[in-house]
Amino acid sequence: MKKVWVLGHKNPDTDSICAAIAYAALKNVTEQGTVFEAKRAGQINEETKYVLEHFEVEEPELVEDVGAQIKDIAYRKTEGVSSHISIKRAWEMMNSLDVVSLPITRRDNTLEGLIVTGDIAKSYMDVLDNRILATARTQFKNIVETLNGTVVHGNEHGYFVKGKVVVAAASPDAMEEYIEDDDLVILGDRYESQFCALEMNASCIIVCSDAKVTKTISRLAKDKDCLIISTPYDTFTAARLINQSMPIKYIMKKENLITFALDDYVDDVKEVMSKVRHRDFPVLTEEGHYAGMISRRNLLSMQKKQVILVDHNEKSQAVDGIEGAEILEIIDHHRLGSLETMSPVFFRNQPLGCTSTIIYQMYHEKGVKVERKIAGLLLSAIISDTLMFRSPTCTELDKQVAESLAQIAGEEIETLARAMFEAGSDFKNKTVQEIFYQDFKIFHVDEISFGVAQLSSMSRPELKQVREKVLPYLNTALGEQKLDMVFVMLTDILEEASEVISCGDGAEELLESCYGAKNEEGRYLLKGIISRKKQLIPTLITGIQQKNNA
Repeated sequence: MKKVWVLGHKNPDTDSICAAIAYAALKNVTEQGTVFEAKRAGQINEETKYVLEHFEVEEPELVEDVGAQIKDIAYRKTEGVSSHISIKRAWEMMNSLDVVSLPITRRDNTLEGLIVTGDIAKSYMDVLDNRILATARTQFKNIVETLNGTVVHGNEHGYFVKGKVVVAAASPDAMEEYIEDDDLVILGDRYESQFCALEMNASCIIVCSDAKVTKTISRLAKDKDCLIISTPYDTFTAARLINQSMPIKYIMKKENLITFALDDYVDDVKEVMSKVRHRDFPVLTEEGHYAGMISRRNLLSMQKKQVILVDHNEKSQAVDGIEGAEILEIIDHHRLGSLETMSPVFFRNQPLGCTSTIIYQMYHEKGVKVERKIAGLLLSAIISDTLMFRSPTCTELDKQVAESLAQIAGEEIETLARAMFEAGSDFKNKTVQEIFYQDFKIFHVDEISFGVAQLSSMSRPELKQVREKVLPYLNTALGEQKLDMVFVMLTDILEEASEVISCGDGAEELLESCYGAKNEEGRYLLKGIISRKKQLIPTLITGIQQKNNA
């Protein structure tokens, strides 16, 4: 079944997570033939964690990149072969499968090596040593198969490990001069030659042209523990083909193999492929098992991941790799951002306090009942995004929807809000990085990039402690994110005010031009400013634009 991921922005807040879960559930009810899965683009904060645990909802799986991966491509699932098969057998398989590469795998399906047509051609042209079959530890079974032969006497499962390959074209007297113990002798129907080869302790004789082997020769072969193979080929053909019975293990490439994993991203794969001239590359599973082969041609069949975005439409806030995914829908309540799509999409953007309010509307428009758990998630998201209706972004509709959801979820709004905010403002056991990035967003204006984190609490002393902890980290965050300026809103929910601290070239000047000088305590304390989206961001953007146009 086709899968579509529903996910919010990086550093997700409660609305981002809850809206994704609720909308995926709605789509699964209203659209058949597709599975919609809620995902998250970052670590959830403590407030959201509390909400999910309170309503017994599983945390969505983390997705850090939605770019196309090898597992999204119809790669070739060529079966792996044993390293013991003959060169001739490998060549026949390549022709049958119309491929130029064969993966060689072990019994546990891990990759042992790789063989390409060039390796076979090179071995056929370069091998001049008549001891090569013994050096390669060639199984007699391979020789039988390569020569289309039959075993007259002996064990074909043994290995040719000593001696050389000779053709008995001379008289028996001359044969005695060059046949040694354990040699493999190719000969014809001459009884004397067969007898001489056995007397010289050959380990194997190959009788060509389906010549008859007498009972006397068979008995002597048994006494000498010599394998007799009969082949329909003449002596010349048998001698020409026999080196093709070598196991591919002897000529396969097994060092410095270039492989890809199923989870590797196509962009990275393309870069590697552009630097080497191989036709095919092995693909491995996460456990290291062989999965198939991929070539440049397979990249043409790439299927982009399909996603629905909620609670954002800014590229800087979207999950990594978004430019390589197919965006199907966007449900949001923020300003229009910088995301671009290749084709028209369903885009619903309303000036409300919360994306989850829009999701609730869509449930009613589709005639789908809102279950208790979903109602609890949507309610929590509205409480969080509107700071329990204190934010100037909050509308009358947000309040009405929250009240309806509270009845369905069986929750008392103020009690749930207090528990959520207390969980979210529990900063004691968090690192400074966890605190800073729990609700952090990046914005772009002309050539200026800036980030804004918002930390909310119902306790002013706690906010003071957070300020002292976060302030030294701002310069680090500025460098990590490669931004021009960084701001942090320390929002007192009960007092409905925010203190703003900053870092970066021009950050202090921007705050002063937008909000006036610092107060007597040397701080930017902004009374009535509690909404990043509606009150802080538009003001900062206007200030940057005015400065750029001055």
